[in-house]
Amino acid sequence: MEEDKIFTVNGVTFKMIAVQGGTYTMGAADEDPEADDLEKPAHSETVADFMIGETQVTQELWRAVLGKKSYKFTSDLQCPIRSVSWIDCQTFIQTLNYMTGQKFRMPSEVEWKYAARGGNQNKGYKNAGSKDADAVTRHDANNEDEIHHVKTNQPNELGIYDMSGKVWEWREDYWRNDYESKDDYGRHILRLVSSIFNGCKMSESNRDNIDRRVKIECSSLRLAL
Repeated sequence: MEEDKIFTVNGVTFKMIAVQGGTYTMGAADEDPEADDLEKPAHSETVADFMIGETQVTQELWRAVLGKKSYKFTSDLQCPIRSVSWIDCQTFIQTLNYMTGQKFRMPSEVEWKYAARGGNQNKGYKNAGSKDADAVTRHDANNEDEIHHVKTNQPNELGIYDMSGKVWEWREDYWRNDYESKDDYGRHILRLVSSIFNGCKMSESNRDNIDRRVKIECSSLRLAL
């Protein structure tokens, strides 16, 4: 398995966490009272080794790759990039790959879920990294009605931050209504729960979908390799 790697683009550094592959149970159990049907059924998935971003792509990194005119930035460039469509993310990734000679992409839903739960170091927490939601997430009670910069909470078992709260993250995959469906709806998967969506449940089983062209206030991305 590869080791963690640090990359630098136009003076901005970011870290990719090496994740050792394995087999795990993906999806929510039928008896889970908080789970929606689209999070079911629980089933076995096998993942090969891969790498995933330590954090979401920050506004600082987005600007380093695409330039100042590519996005309306806030005052804190260490906040995750947001309000970006799936197509916007592909433009960012293609440019990043040209600049670095790498093959960055967005993680698949299976990879994202595996990394969120701690990979082969999973300790069975409901939230990604702790039983204590306040330790690892931003939610209704502690988000102060704003998006906070990355790495303000503790990471999960693999050293990955903010996988149970902050913003929604695009997946590379097309959407299917549940894990048994074979239908392709031409939409892409969003994972995670946003810290600015009051009332959303905090769980790494949480999933939704949206048209690839659409931008919502808290849509963001995390890199994979």
